[in-house]
Amino acid sequence: MLQHPEINPVALQLGPLAIHWYGLTYLAAFGLFFLLATLRLQHEPYASLRESGAGRDGPRVWRTRDIEDILFFGVIGVIAGGRLGYVLFYKPMDYLANPLGIFALWEGGMSFHGGLLGVLLAMVWFARTRQRPWLQVMDFIAPCVPTGLAAGRLGNFINGELWGRVADPSLPWGMVFRGAGDLPRHPSQIYQFLLEGVLLFVLLWLYARGPRRLGEVSAAFLVGYGVMRFVAEFFREPDAHLGLLGLGLSMGQWLCVPMVLAGAALWGWAHRSR
Repeated sequence: MLQHPEINPVALQLGPLAIHWYGLTYLAAFGLFFLLATLRLQHEPYASLRESGAGRDGPRVWRTRDIEDILFFGVIGVIAGGRLGYVLFYKPMDYLANPLGIFALWEGGMSFHGGLLGVLLAMVWFARTRQRPWLQVMDFIAPCVPTGLAAGRLGNFINGELWGRVADPSLPWGMVFRGAGDLPRHPSQIYQFLLEGVLLFVLLWLYARGPRRLGEVSAAFLVGYGVMRFVAEFFREPDAHLGLLGLGLSMGQWLCVPMVLAGAALWGWAHRSR
């Protein structure tokens, strides 16, 4: 059995100011998004939109400053949506009894599915103010998201949180986590890092470089993440206060179901539309 290294969650202490590894992974996620989005401007149809708008200041012309605005709105969507999603999906009654606890972000508690909804709404605002098709914006950012998810899962592993279910003692990479008992567990954070982060990024990035109909890249992200997260949840310990829900599925798995269905519906719409 392997032992979780029990890394100090504080990366740097400057007097009363503590810089946590988890916060640094968020910064890494935003930095990777900016880098990949800059490269994404070289892909179609965004490269053609840049060239056709050379010398003009039309609202549909894609420029680097658009990435800065998308990142700004996206950060707000991730934080606000992720927190509200956690409150509504995982602990609604606890926060109903203590509404001010919603703002205690330093105590942890973020939901990917809530963050996704927050980003969707933020991109609606961006698309409307820039007079661009919303799905064109979503197709642009979709391949740039998985690396941020990978960074977040590394933060979970460093913190020794969101560990996996009890594993067979013969599993070579079974790991004992502090606070989870003495039995080896699946390092589900690493599974999610590899699946939802690395693998999903490679597949989406390669897929998005080819000519695609409007909405196809977004649909591929929804289906791809939903399926990979659904699979990874079989190895992840369910939330203690929720346990397994209907059909023996976790809350994370149930939240992936509408995500996959929405992706499939969007895929069908994209293929039927001109």
